Amino acid sequence: MKSTARLAPLRCLMAALWLGAAGMPASAEPKHGIAMYGDPALPPDFVSLPQVNPDAPQGGTITLGEANSFDSMNPFITSGRPGTGVTPLVVETLMGRNYDEPFTLYGLLAESVETDDSRSYVEFTLREEARFSDGSPVTVEDVLWSFETLGTIGNPRYHAAWSKVARAEATGPRTLRFTFNTADRELPLILGLRPVLKRAQWEGRDFEASGFEVPIGSGPYLVERVDPGQSITYRKNPDWWGKDLAFNRGQWNFEVIRHEYFSMPQAQFEAFKAGVLTSYRETNPAKWDSLYDFPLAASGEVVKSEIPHHRPSGIEGLAFNTRRPIFADWRVREALILAFNFEFINRTITGGVQPRIQSYFSNSPLGMEPGTPAEGRVAELLAPFAADLPPGTLEGYALPVSDGSPANRRNLRAAMVLLEEAGWQVDDRGVLRNASGVPFRFEILLTTGQDEMVAISNLYVEALKPLGIEARVNVLDSAQMKIRTDTFDFDMTHYIRSVSLSPGNEQSLYWGSASAVAEGTRNWPGIASPAVDAMIETMLSTGERAEFDAAVQALDRVLTAGRYVVPIWYGDRARIAHSRRLHFPETLPLYGDWLGFQPDIWWYQE
Repeated sequence: MKSTARLAPLRCLMAALWLGAAGMPASAEPKHGIAMYGDPALPPDFVSLPQVNPDAPQGGTITLGEANSFDSMNPFITSGRPGTGVTPLVVETLMGRNYDEPFTLYGLLAESVETDDSRSYVEFTLREEARFSDGSPVTVEDVLWSFETLGTIGNPRYHAAWSKVARAEATGPRTLRFTFNTADRELPLILGLRPVLKRAQWEGRDFEASGFEVPIGSGPYLVERVDPGQSITYRKNPDWWGKDLAFNRGQWNFEVIRHEYFSMPQAQFEAFKAGVLTSYRETNPAKWDSLYDFPLAASGEVVKSEIPHHRPSGIEGLAFNTRRPIFADWRVREALILAFNFEFINRTITGGVQPRIQSYFSNSPLGMEPGTPAEGRVAELLAPFAADLPPGTLEGYALPVSDGSPANRRNLRAAMVLLEEAGWQVDDRGVLRNASGVPFRFEILLTTGQDEMVAISNLYVEALKPLGIEARVNVLDSAQMKIRTDTFDFDMTHYIRSVSLSPGNEQSLYWGSASAVAEGTRNWPGIASPAVDAMIETMLSTGERAEFDAAVQALDRVLTAGRYVVPIWYGDRARIAHSRRLHFPETLPLYGDWLGFQPDIWWYQE
């Protein structure tokens, strides 16, 4: 408490200095783009993004498969399960992201962006020609209303950034400025990627009411048809205002984009084999090598493409809900990670081809080196939290490796030692119990269609039995799953969070302390760590690339050593089978098959 009292005046002083700096005149000028660090790679007069085919043919149809179902066409609220495609196809943002750079934006609805060296504010100038699909102009009032609405109601993923806006104002007929109350260098880019909606559509109406009415946007496509829960068809807007922008050249080439929904993965694959779907992502390398001999593939009508990438692995696996008492102790979580026989499961499910996720930012320079001690600036950033850090954070932590045999005896012996240290003992009936006699039981929550995760979890359930642990798999429909995960009503569940080469504010939503208690956020494991919060704050406030990298590497250490997830594997390439009439550019973007790739820069050609 005394330490906090001493820091309080300093925090007030720093806040006052920041706000004072925000109000001072800054030497800045409007620019065509903005990068998180350094300058944009493309000049003001660029003619197209480097990863597109600027002369791609226009027209044709691509039909994609989606899992489960949907009951809403508004992706900006928490109620309902939104249909795929509204955000990228129907609405637009002030700026657009180039996925051939770590994090750089170029003008879209806005013709320019302006900020100062400290990024205490950002000012956008709208393009005079920007129009919604109904022909009405995109105005400063539409932008201000959209940002405030998304920042205060609806889906909470937009709220954190808006809370850092001290003032939002129109500064001219086509210009608007946002002044910040917090040192966060990513904020200008975050606001540049906020959806812009038409204010008049929602006047006198409940924005948060779920339904099938589509938000009016300014994007390249219109919704042509919605079959609730089954399919959505988008058709190119012939009057799209932005079709001649350099940023859009070579993008959005299809006349029709259709999403078909399937309750089971096998049904989706069968639809692709029959030609109902024209593209299919295969996530299992073993199936990629063995199941693509069906007639359309044998005849050459379907071709296989592998798309490598250079992005971090992110995290995927089975997440512990650390709000549950049985998972509150890191030793218990480590024991259950030891019991997960990755080498055997990987060989059984994928043929052993997929590499294991070693940390949240593995496969990139931002990731820690497994098993090595923290050094240099990384160690300095973590030093104030040393007493409370999970074991291995500073000394080095690496995931356990089994001998690959089904028995996994060595790791199970190590797991039992940890469980006993944490107060669990196996009784004379072979049941693991705590000091109060409560048996160690938990549920693995999955959703319909996750056939591969069900197979993985069933193998895991069997592996836990020698420890006296009773686990069971419960498969729910997507609606029930959303309710359970939104309210953190689960023991363990499938968890996947993708990360980029320029992580930022979304990290707070994934694993910041505030999101651990706010329902509807994405911090499913319940991570609440002062070290995590501090590393994210450093990432957001620093203007030095080296300091940013060190903060991310330190964050990676805390998250990985926290043992919040039993990691599985990641794909170092995408495997896409598709109609031979669907094409993509030879120059692949830095992020590979990720956002901004399919259908964005693909095209149809006989």
